[in-house]
Amino acid sequence: MTNNYHSIGDVEDGRRSEDNDDKSFRQHSLWKIFALVICVGLLFGLIFVEFPTDNALDGIIVGDPNLIVAKHGAVASELVNCSAIGVDVLKEGGSAVDAAIATQLCVGTINAFSAGIGGGGLMMIRLPNGTADFIDCRETAPKAARHDMYKKNHTLSAIGGLAVGVPGEIRGMKLAHEKYGKLPWKRLFEPAIKLSRYGFPVPPELAIRLKSYRKVILSIPSYHDIYSPHGRLLTEGDIVYRLNFSNTLETIANNYTEFYEGEIAKSLVKEINAQGGNMTYEDFVNYQPIVREPVIGYYRGRKVITSPEPTSGPALIFMLNLLEGYNMSQNGLDGTNLQRIVETLKFGFARRTELADPAFFKNPKEHNDRVKEIISKKFAAAVRHNVSETHTYNPNHYDPIFDFSEDHGTTHISVIDVNNMAVSFTSTVNQIWGARVLDRNTGVILNNEMNDFAVPGEPNIFGLWPSPYNFVEPGKRPLSSTVPTIMENEDGEVELVIGGSGGTRILTSVLQALTNVYDFNMDVLSAVNAPRVHQQLLPNVVEMDSGFDYDVVNDLLKIGHIIQLHNVYDRRYAGVVQIVRKFKNGTIHAASDFRKNGLAAGY
Repeated sequence: MTNNYHSIGDVEDGRRSEDNDDKSFRQHSLWKIFALVICVGLLFGLIFVEFPTDNALDGIIVGDPNLIVAKHGAVASELVNCSAIGVDVLKEGGSAVDAAIATQLCVGTINAFSAGIGGGGLMMIRLPNGTADFIDCRETAPKAARHDMYKKNHTLSAIGGLAVGVPGEIRGMKLAHEKYGKLPWKRLFEPAIKLSRYGFPVPPELAIRLKSYRKVILSIPSYHDIYSPHGRLLTEGDIVYRLNFSNTLETIANNYTEFYEGEIAKSLVKEINAQGGNMTYEDFVNYQPIVREPVIGYYRGRKVITSPEPTSGPALIFMLNLLEGYNMSQNGLDGTNLQRIVETLKFGFARRTELADPAFFKNPKEHNDRVKEIISKKFAAAVRHNVSETHTYNPNHYDPIFDFSEDHGTTHISVIDVNNMAVSFTSTVNQIWGARVLDRNTGVILNNEMNDFAVPGEPNIFGLWPSPYNFVEPGKRPLSSTVPTIMENEDGEVELVIGGSGGTRILTSVLQALTNVYDFNMDVLSAVNAPRVHQQLLPNVVEMDSGFDYDVVNDLLKIGHIIQLHNVYDRRYAGVVQIVRKFKNGTIHAASDFRKNGLAAGY
């Protein structure tokens, strides 16, 4: 455009020259004027017709293609096609619960190393009227489980039939659908059935997990049949077929009780016990999800609605309360603020060691009072006096009680619908590929949630004795790192839905994503993609993503921290966050963490 303006000026100068041909000038000028009109018209159209402003967006991706901007609803998950399936459900008039279920069935079909119906989940639901339900469909220990069942061989808690807890996801999703679903239950299964029956290309994240666990996949016939069907491990772009699994999904879509009281349950129990388990058919029949009261806190004037025990929600609120006492926005993420965050993590993980399944404490009232104290502002203010900006200490300074477990095979989904219903849904098979038990008949990959319990009698590798709070007991649910959370703005309206996956890094990742938004004024994409620190008290090491400024790292070293730097793409150390945020003008932003190749969707 600049060159055109100069040309017109040159012609006008020439017009006053006797050497200029008037006719040629007029023809040339008309073409230039015509071109200018076209350019102005296009510019007008862009600005006033389809330019993506906060008030006029319809699923348009602006700027970075990983930041989704919408005006009706959005879904953030670790797979773009699964996020899109959730949005299709929203477009058909489905609720946020419907969208979360359809999305999760898709993720569990494709990224079966992370989640699936052979595992469990934790779903936070905020209704348009502001009330909230928390549905706990976490796996439970079978009736024959005993606290010393892994004493002679700890590996049995992670691999094989004894590692499997009673799966809870199907009954939990069914309960949520009965309470808050709009579309037919069967409709929510259709995309996952088609994917598993007619095949889907291996996406990047699945390709990475297949390659990383090559020996496992090739050594177990049931896995080998699916992921190496022609004697060659599938790679990115190859087509995966899960035919038996598609039949299982179709059966559940028509009658979900088959998973717990029919042929599916019988087949799963048979396979679990063939792999050394102690499961019974009655364990499946008797499984029930639990509706619990959410834990409520406040941060920077926002209401925090998060998950109660057996999750780490109370620890999240405690850490937010600690950080609320600092004005962190003034200097950004400098060395001092990062030191505050690291020390907060250490105190937070110490308090997390006091949490477990609330139904199994000998004195429930005493424990409940302790949890109320932990999440109080008064308790945080007292602890804050022990948070040093210039020193760090050995783990005993933070008064932990016992050790904790890792649960890496997890996924998370965040949803907001057009009616302001919000869902934060975390699902897991615990560790990658679960118990490495795949029932050929049903195609279901089973969890190893029993590994989340503590094993009595011996200290762990860090010298901590295990917790009696988290010992195995029949029907008990193990402590979880998950924190599905929903935030309300100062006006009491839903503002942000967040959660994560990645074992103990869920807690640290969600905390830092929230501070990135509310303290450091980041958009949701920047908030999930920013480098993070992780400090879980033991080992006494600060793990840092690549990407921090040298001066910030050096500040922590001077204080006395032991630092372990990680490549931000290293899956072994990745906490993965999914966020959907709604602004007061109705605009919705959604983002999925690049650490698991995620991409949100909206409309």
